[in-house]
Amino acid sequence: MMEKMIFGRYVPAQSIIHRMDPRSKLILIFLFVCVVFIANNVYTYAALIIYTFAMILLSKVPVRFIIAGLKPVFLLVIFTLILHLFLTREGAIIFELGPITIYEEGLRQGIFISLRFFLLILMTSILTLTTTPIEITDGLETLLGPLKKVKFPVHELALMMSISLRFIPTLMGETDKIMKAQTARGVDFSGGPIKERVKAVIPLLIPLFVSSFKRAEELATAMEARGYRGGEGRTKYRQLSWRMTDTMMLLLLASLSVILILLRT
Repeated sequence: MMEKMIFGRYVPAQSIIHRMDPRSKLILIFLFVCVVFIANNVYTYAALIIYTFAMILLSKVPVRFIIAGLKPVFLLVIFTLILHLFLTREGAIIFELGPITIYEEGLRQGIFISLRFFLLILMTSILTLTTTPIEITDGLETLLGPLKKVKFPVHELALMMSISLRFIPTLMGETDKIMKAQTARGVDFSGGPIKERVKAVIPLLIPLFVSSFKRAEELATAMEARGYRGGEGRTKYRQLSWRMTDTMMLLLLASLSVILILLRT
C-alpha cells in the first residue's frame, strides 16, 4: 500500500492541467478550499463532484491510479462519517438499536463533511500529480514574493515545501521496505491486540528516523558542495508564463462558485 501512495508524486502527461501555470494551480486549489464550504445540500455537492471529476479527466491521470493511491484516506473518511453518526444528536431518529441511536442530521452531516474532506484531498492530489516539485516551488515563491519586502523568508519556505514533497514518496518506499524486513523477522503489524501493534511500530520508527536523518544530511552536503547560499542573486532556468487557459480555469471555478451560491439552501 505504501508504494501506491500518490501524494507528492508527479505523473507526466500531455494535458491542459499539466500545461497550466503553477501559480494558477495554486490559486485554484486555495480558492477551491474556500468554495467547498459553500456547499450545504445534495445539489451543491453534486456540482462539486462533477467539477472535481472533470478536473481528473482533464489531467489525463488514470482514475484507477488515483483511487488506488487514496485508499489510506478512505479510512479517515469512514472514521469521520462514524464520528458524526454517533456524536451528532439532532433531527429525527432513523435507526435505534439498544444504546446505538442514529439521527437524521448526524447522517446528513457525516456524509457531507466526509465528502467535503475527500474532495479536498482529491483536488490537492491532482495538484501534486500534474505539477513537479520545482514548479510548485517557483509558483509559491512568486506568489509570496511581495512578502520579501517585510523580510519574510519566502525562498526558504518554498524550498522547504519542495523538499518535503520530494521526500514523501521516498519515505513511503523506505517505510514499505522496513516493514517487509521486519515482517520477515516475525514482527506482525496487522494482527493481535492494539497494545502489541503499538509495540510492533517501534522497530519500524527507529530505522525510519535514522534513514531520514541520513538522507537529510546527504542532501545538505550535496547542496553545500554545489555552492547553494540561499535565494539571493539566483536566476530562474524555467520562466513562468500565464496563459489564457489559466484565466479560463479560474473563470470556470468562479462560475462554479456562482452556481453553488444559487443552489445553496
